[in-house]
Amino acid sequence: MTEVSQLARGIVARVRRIPFLLYGILAVSLGIATYLFGILLVVPRYLFGLNQLLLPIDELIVWYSGMPVMLGVGFIMIDLFLLLGERRRREDVRFMPVDDPHVTVALTAYNDEESIGPSVRDFSEHPRVRRVIVVSNNSVDRTMEAAEAAGAIVFNELRPGYGQCVYRCWTEAMRYTDSEFIVLCEGDRTFRAYDLEKLLAYAPHADIVNGTRTVEPLRQYHTQLSTIMYYGNLFVGKLLEAKRLGRCTLTDVGTTYKLATREALTTLLPKLRPTVNLEFNAYFMDRALENGLTVVECPITFHQRVGTSKGGNVDDLRALRVGARMIFGIVFGWRLLGE
Repeated sequence: MTEVSQLARGIVARVRRIPFLLYGILAVSLGIATYLFGILLVVPRYLFGLNQLLLPIDELIVWYSGMPVMLGVGFIMIDLFLLLGERRRREDVRFMPVDDPHVTVALTAYNDEESIGPSVRDFSEHPRVRRVIVVSNNSVDRTMEAAEAAGAIVFNELRPGYGQCVYRCWTEAMRYTDSEFIVLCEGDRTFRAYDLEKLLAYAPHADIVNGTRTVEPLRQYHTQLSTIMYYGNLFVGKLLEAKRLGRCTLTDVGTTYKLATREALTTLLPKLRPTVNLEFNAYFMDRALENGLTVVECPITFHQRVGTSKGGNVDDLRALRVGARMIFGIVFGWRLLGE
């Protein structure tokens, strides 16, 4: 009887870990997309005289598109009406007063000769900043020289890839034990040092404070964050929120401006793989939530970058590919993406 009870409890525990809301959203999206495809088949049916051939196929597509929708609605109801209370269970709102509100800032850089100097000076002049670290991802211009001239502690990460650069930023910043908080950012001037006050204001409530660029009045009119990228980040953020239901509210998984506590990084860094590339920010957030860390979003300002983008914001097509890989990692796991 005891073995049966233990087996039953194990099955219940595994069922509770299934992200039903995530799978429900994907199933509903698949059903709607299938239905719309069936509707669009009307065009070749009548435009090219293929009604007799395509009508039976079209009817099947439209008819059976309702199956994933109904399945998805069922999954969504399981999570929202049966399991949400269990997933959201916590004793109280977290508030851990900050004893020393000073930070070490680590900036990623790749061929950012034009922007890295002003970015380093901006952060160095902030009263909460103890030091600025710059990790160049094997830049071929004078990025390292410009960063060093501006007063940064400079490292060169020879292994290519955004994940490698970010991981090196975290690990180098962790060597300085006089800062309870470490801030990750980019050296392209899209973010500003004055937002550190916002991140620190949320620090008592979280292990990681993630900046979000989705507040419209806080975004400069001309940025590399196009409409597709803006809503794509929002969509992927909500998928990750659905996967970790009750743990977080996410609207931007692509932002590179975030604050983390030393304690959180001590737990998290050994469990990360820097071989995940442009999807690393979404991967970082997913792993943080998986390991029980508290994540809170903070509205930050977003400005036009200096120079040209080299990451996932090069153009909409590349952004769509990066977003698709983020979705794949969130849904199926990150192992095939370099973990």
